[in-house]
Parts: sequence; C-alpha cells; structure tokens
Amino acid sequence: LKQVFHKDKTFRPKRKIEPGTQRFELHKRAQASLNSGVDLKAAVQLPSGEDQNDWVAVHVVDFFNRINLIYGTICEFCTERTCPVMSGGPKYEYWWQDDLKYKKPTALPAPQYMNLLMDWIEMQINNEDIFPTSVGKCKEE
Repeated sequence: LKQVFHKDKTFRPKRKIEPGTQRFELHKRAQASLNSGVDLKAAVQLPSGEDQNDWVAVHVVDFFNRINLIYGTICEFCTERTCPVMSGGPKYEYWWQDDLKYKKPTALPAPQYMNLLMDWIEMQINNEDIFPTSVGKCKEE
C-alpha cells in the first residue's frame, strides 16, 4: 500500500474541491448517486438549475480519480517486461503521441504509456482554462 501512495507513482491524490462551492455540492450529489444503488441513467442526468459544464467536469475528475486508484492496484503486475505493448487485446495497439517529446506515434511499453496518459489527463484537469475551479459559491436553498 505504501507503493500506491508514493509521490512518483501513478496514484494521484484527489483534486480538492472547495467546500461551500457549487462544484462541491455537485460532487456530493455525484458521490451519493454512485453509492446508493440508484438508476445510473437518472444519476448522470443534469440536475435542474445546474451548469452542464460544471456537472461534466465533476464527473470527469471523479472518473479520473477512480481510474487512477484502479490502475494503482494493478501497476505492480504490469511491468515493461510483462506488458511490453500497450494494447486493447490482440487486434489493437496504442501508440503515444504528444507533439512534445513524442512528435510521431510511438510504441511504448504499457506502464510507460499509462504514466504518460495519466500525467497528460492530470495536466488537462489542472488547466484552469479547461477545468476552472472558481465556479462560485453554492446557492443557498
């Protein structure tokens, strides 16, 4: 477990959502819906009066955090030796391109691909132009 929480590994702590903000209230709704056995179709519908972009952003961040936790539990079993290719079964191979270090699609071992992918997603989530955190305070009911 110590390995999962190591700063340089693939686990990233959950992005803090400031209590009292509208996004915090949306996050609480999303969490409650996932833990209550509620119909998933109803759970993901935009609540009345809420901003669609904020609703989607909350779910994107939650999904990223959950995937990170899941990957953290299996990453020790997927090494460059045991997973030399990032694939989606025998028919699909994923190559990395980021237009920075990897200007052309490049075949990478699965752990390296996943680390680059998770870092890239985290950069997008932390980009205030894409996922602003200052969405305002919650409306009082």
